[in-house]
Amino acid sequence: MNHQFQNYQTEGFYDELFDEQGRPRAGARTLVEMIDALPPGELTRRQKAIDQALLKMGITFNVYSDQQGTEKIFPFDIVPRIVEAMQWGHIEAGLKQRIKALNCFIQDVYNEQQIVNDNVVPRELLQEAKSFRPQCVGFTPPRGIWCHITGTDLVRSGDGAIYVLEDNLRCPSGVSYVLQNRMLMKRSFPKIFSASKVRPVIDYPSRLYDTLIHLSDKERPTVVVLTPGSFNSAYYEHSFLAQQMGVQLVEGRDLVVHDKRVFMRTTNGLEPVDVIYRRIDDDFMDPLAFRADSMLGVPGLMSAYVAGNVALANAPGTGVADDKVIYAFVPEMIRYYLNEEPILPNVPTYVCQRPDDRAYVLAHLSELVVKAANEAGGYGMLIGPASTKEEQAEFARRIQADPRNYIAQPTLSLSRVPTIFEQGIEGRHVDLRPYILYGKSIWVLPGGLTRVALRKGSLVVNSSQGGGSKDTWVVAAVPGQVASAEESL
Repeated sequence: MNHQFQNYQTEGFYDELFDEQGRPRAGARTLVEMIDALPPGELTRRQKAIDQALLKMGITFNVYSDQQGTEKIFPFDIVPRIVEAMQWGHIEAGLKQRIKALNCFIQDVYNEQQIVNDNVVPRELLQEAKSFRPQCVGFTPPRGIWCHITGTDLVRSGDGAIYVLEDNLRCPSGVSYVLQNRMLMKRSFPKIFSASKVRPVIDYPSRLYDTLIHLSDKERPTVVVLTPGSFNSAYYEHSFLAQQMGVQLVEGRDLVVHDKRVFMRTTNGLEPVDVIYRRIDDDFMDPLAFRADSMLGVPGLMSAYVAGNVALANAPGTGVADDKVIYAFVPEMIRYYLNEEPILPNVPTYVCQRPDDRAYVLAHLSELVVKAANEAGGYGMLIGPASTKEEQAEFARRIQADPRNYIAQPTLSLSRVPTIFEQGIEGRHVDLRPYILYGKSIWVLPGGLTRVALRKGSLVVNSSQGGGSKDTWVVAAVPGQVASAEESL
């Protein structure tokens, strides 16, 4: 092997580009050979050029807890992750199956509750789910679709198998990074990109728009993206997607409800709104229906929605299905609603509300990852092998005080991808967040956001905890699926 990867070690982890013997995997061979053919220092030079481009483009996210100022560049690593065609087919089929079952579950729990009556999901878990919305009981959303946009987090373990880590059905973020990462990679490596037969991601905004207009009966519905505003961590993405779809980006104060209909304030007066892609959590969406102190929402929005005069994506109430405790029952949902075996397994999960599970977790805190039911961004989590005795004692106290709020999972040996650093190329742990759109049919973006833990040895990939991202190249099975190097956003 040539200079770029000659000292690269997989160190006993499953590596996405190299096998155990250090040979490039089939789908990665072209990429590895072409990177190896670059002159010394060229890869680092291109990495720095991309960092500069990100700075100029203002591709940032906000870190609320950071005292140094809120905006940070989302770090991007130039060595892509490769997913081979056959494997992607397996992932795609598993995600479609999962979304179908989750949608059935949400419809069921707000209506007949058959899955609870049949004791497949324990009633007390549902009754104590903080994200269950009584306001949605008895309601069926337009077209019967609750989860229009989902970001499902996948991991590959040391055994090479793909597992579902969690489902994000409320306001999943990160897709704008997928699109921008791709654009930067095409500019930096047009030859490598063409030779690697990569599937395109460029049509995501048009597919998202199609998903949204499908929710209205009007021939030309008015669609808006509702953002909490510029201080939100994903504001860049909200404005980017609105611009790409050619629709208005609005804040709560730009909308008003009259006679259970939603209107947008414009320079020409009030204009009716038919579909809202909301990036505001349920709690803040409508101060009359949810939190009365919310200054971000639209008073009366929920009444317009329940009356059938406006469509919302995602539907309020979807959060009940991404509660980390309810997650443990998704394989059962697939069997119950679809009469199929799950294609993608869950990570084995201990539900602390079950006495036996709780006893096991409390006895093995030093080995397990413990998560709170409704925390996100890597917060409210204990990584057993990296924790102190004091932290374990604190989590034992929390679990005993509120067992419903906690699950635990084995510490997975996450797969790695070569990542560039000043000292050379080293392996770093990754996960994958594909995006799934549910409109006329279920469509999965080929690839998704590969998040990478940039700290050596770290398993936490969240941007708020020092993670970055990589481009994800899904190899095309047939020539007609290949992205052109000329496409740009």
